[in-house]
Amino acid sequence: MTQARDGSAPRQLAAIDLGSNSFHLLIVEYSEGYFKTLEKRGEKVQLADGMDHHGQLSEEAMERAMACLAMFARFIDGIAPEDIRIVGTNALRIASNSGEFLSRAQQFLQHDIEIISGREEARLIYLGAAHALADVHGRRLVADIGGGSTEMIIGERFTPLALESLEMGCVVYTDRFFADGRVTEKNFRQAEREARSELASIARNYRRLGWQDPIGTSGTIRATAEILEAHQQCSEGIITRKGLEWLKKRLIKSGQLEGLALDGLKPTRARVYPAGLAILRAIFDLLELESMRYAGGALREGVMYDLIGRNTPEDPRHESVKALVKRFDIDERQQLNVCQTADILFSSARSEWGLTELHRCYLQWAASLHEMGLSISHARFHRHGSYILENADLSGFSRPEQGLLAFLVRAHRRRYPTREARQLPERQALHFQRIAVLLRLAVMLNHSRDDEPFQDLSLTVKGETLILTLPEQDTLRLNDAEREAHYLQEAGITLEVAIRQTNPPA
Repeated sequence: MTQARDGSAPRQLAAIDLGSNSFHLLIVEYSEGYFKTLEKRGEKVQLADGMDHHGQLSEEAMERAMACLAMFARFIDGIAPEDIRIVGTNALRIASNSGEFLSRAQQFLQHDIEIISGREEARLIYLGAAHALADVHGRRLVADIGGGSTEMIIGERFTPLALESLEMGCVVYTDRFFADGRVTEKNFRQAEREARSELASIARNYRRLGWQDPIGTSGTIRATAEILEAHQQCSEGIITRKGLEWLKKRLIKSGQLEGLALDGLKPTRARVYPAGLAILRAIFDLLELESMRYAGGALREGVMYDLIGRNTPEDPRHESVKALVKRFDIDERQQLNVCQTADILFSSARSEWGLTELHRCYLQWAASLHEMGLSISHARFHRHGSYILENADLSGFSRPEQGLLAFLVRAHRRRYPTREARQLPERQALHFQRIAVLLRLAVMLNHSRDDEPFQDLSLTVKGETLILTLPEQDTLRLNDAEREAHYLQEAGITLEVAIRQTNPPA
C-alpha cells in the first residue's frame, strides 16, 4: 500500500499505457490518502514490431492489440470515466495510421486514448519511479528502455530537471539489427554504435548535471537484473558493467533470438532482449556508469499518480501554462483581465451548456495564452499561438489536450475556424466549440485593454442563443459585439446584444 496525496472517499482508479512493446494495466483503490493495487497486468503486444517502412501498423499487430484491449476493457468496466487515463507512446506517436488504431481501440475501451509526447512520457516515468523509491536527497538518473523509445531523466525527489526521449527501443532495434534472428558480434556492435550515436546528443549535458543514484525501470532493465541475479552475477537488483559484459558474451555465444534460453529471461522477451541489452550497454558507456539498480515504478505508476493530481491545484498543466506566460512575455494584466471576464461568462453558461470544472480550466488556460503568438508577429498571431501549443512539449499535457488548447487559441479572434472545429474529437467537439465562444467574448470585452477586467455585463444562454447585455454608454463594446454576432453565425451561435439603460426613465 503506497501513500498518495490526500484523504478522500474510496475511489477506483485505472491507468493503462499502450507501449510499443507491451500494454500495461493498473487498477488501484484510492482512499484516505493511500492507494492499494487491485489489478496489475502486462501483455506483450509488440505494436512497433508490426510497423512497415511506411510507418503503417500492420493488421496483425492491431489485432494483437485489440485482443489485449478487449481483456483490459472488462477490468475497467464500471470505473468512472474521470478516474481512468489511457496513454499511448512511441509507436502510436509515429504510426501513420494511428488514427485508425485509436478509433478501433476506443470502441473496445469506450474511453479516449491520449497520445503523449516523448518528454511527457519521460516525466511520467520519472514520477512513477520516484514514488517507488525511498525519499532520499540527491539527484537520480532514471533510464527506461521501451519498445520504440528510450527515456532518460535526471531529477531530484519528485521534480525532473532534465527530460529526454530518444528514438531507440528494443523492438525497433530488433527489426533494424537482428532481423535475421541471429546474434553476432557484428550486429550487436552495430546496435551499440547506433545507440551511442543517439545518446551523444544528451550525454555531455547529463554528465554536467550529475547524479548520485542511477536507476533503471521497465522490461529490459528488469530482465537484465533478473538474469544476472539468477546466474549469480549481481545481487539486490544492482546491474554492473562487468555483468553486462558477461551477458553480452553469453548472448553472442547462443547465436539465436528464437529459443534464447537464460535463467531469469522470460520467453516472451527473448526475441527483443539482445537489442535492449545493446542499448543498455551504450547507456553505461556514454554516461560512464559502473552500476545501476532496478526500480519497480515506471510509466503506468506515473500515469496513476498524475491522475490523482489532475484537476487539482497540483496539476502540472497549471505550471506549464505559467511557464509559457513567462517565456512568451505575455501581457500579464491583459491575460488576467480576460481570465476574469471569461470566468463570469463561464458561470452564466455552465448549467445550460453542461460545462464542467475541467472545461473551466481549459478556458482559463486559453485566456492566459491567447496572446502568446504576439511574440512572433501581430499579423495572424492567433495562428502562431495555436501552432506553438500544438507542437511544443508541454509538461502534463497529452497531444490531444494540446490540440484542444491550440483550437481555443486559434478560434479566439477574427473569423470562426469552422474547418478546425470539424476536426475536433467527436466526444469533445460541442463543448470546446462553446468554450471557444466564451473566450471570444471575453477577449472582445477587454479589447480596450483597460486597467481592470470588464465585468459590467450579463449573459443569458438558451441553447445556441446568447443574449449579452451591455451598458448603453459603452458604444465601443456595443459595436464590437455587433461585429462578433456576425462572426458567430458561422459557429451556429446566435448572439443578441441588449442595451441596459443607465438612467431609466421614472
